[in-house]
Amino acid sequence: MTEPMPSSKPGESVRTSRRWLWVMTAAAAALAVAVAVLIVIVVRSENGDRGAAPTPSASSAATPSMSTTPSESATPSPTPTESTTTPTPPSRFRFQPLWPFADIEEAAVWQRAYRDGGHQPWHLDAGLVARRFTQSYLGYQEVDRVVRVAISDDQAWVDVGFRLPDGKDATAAVVHLAKIGSGSYAPWEVVGTKDSTLSLTTPRYGATVTSPMVVGGRITGVDESLVIRVLRLGTGEVGRSPGIPAGGQNSPWSTTMPFSAPAGSVLTIAVSTGGHVAGVERFAITGVRVRS
Repeated sequence: MTEPMPSSKPGESVRTSRRWLWVMTAAAAALAVAVAVLIVIVVRSENGDRGAAPTPSASSAATPSMSTTPSESATPSPTPTESTTTPTPPSRFRFQPLWPFADIEEAAVWQRAYRDGGHQPWHLDAGLVARRFTQSYLGYQEVDRVVRVAISDDQAWVDVGFRLPDGKDATAAVVHLAKIGSGSYAPWEVVGTKDSTLSLTTPRYGATVTSPMVVGGRITGVDESLVIRVLRLGTGEVGRSPGIPAGGQNSPWSTTMPFSAPAGSVLTIAVSTGGHVAGVERFAITGVRVRS
């Protein structure tokens, strides 16, 4: 007869259950840690280990940085200064250049010389440019003073004149100038005159002409004698008319002018009158180009 097994002691089954619960809990925790480590490894592998780099914001993703996007703009342009400014293309100068520069390229040469050594600073003074044009280029020596200067943005209107016997200043013409080129040191260029009692309307401003050409306009005055001169930059006078009697109230005048200049040349046509109190008391100019 088999003997019966001895019965368990009180509380022993409770302790056994608790040990199994602890073992199962520890195993579950270890399994969770293992799963977490596996997930991290998989994510890092898929992302190429970019965890250290910040995720780009919407704005930075839309606008790539210069250092990461290969393109023509990958190298930033230098901040514009007087030493790096590129002159405005010739097509951007909306007037007919007459004096002292033939075009924007010539003006740019002066700009560089001025930046390097302060060469001929009078190019930056609208009044001085207008007076030098009148006396040196046109040859009206008696018109020796600047009466008034009006500047608006890149244009200027300069009243040049002479001293009357009573000591007052009289205006002979209003010279129109414009900035030519670009940058803070863009010089002034004579481009025409603002006419009133003496005008030069034929040929029209900027027209192409051949020799001989018809020159005309209108005048208000008494016992006037008009002298027409044609000048070419770098050459000087290339045509001249004798005195033309004129006068009346806004009366037309005209003459036929021969000249000698190469095709493509820019010409300044000037008409003047005087003889009452000064040799040149009024004048007007226009600019044309010889037909190629």
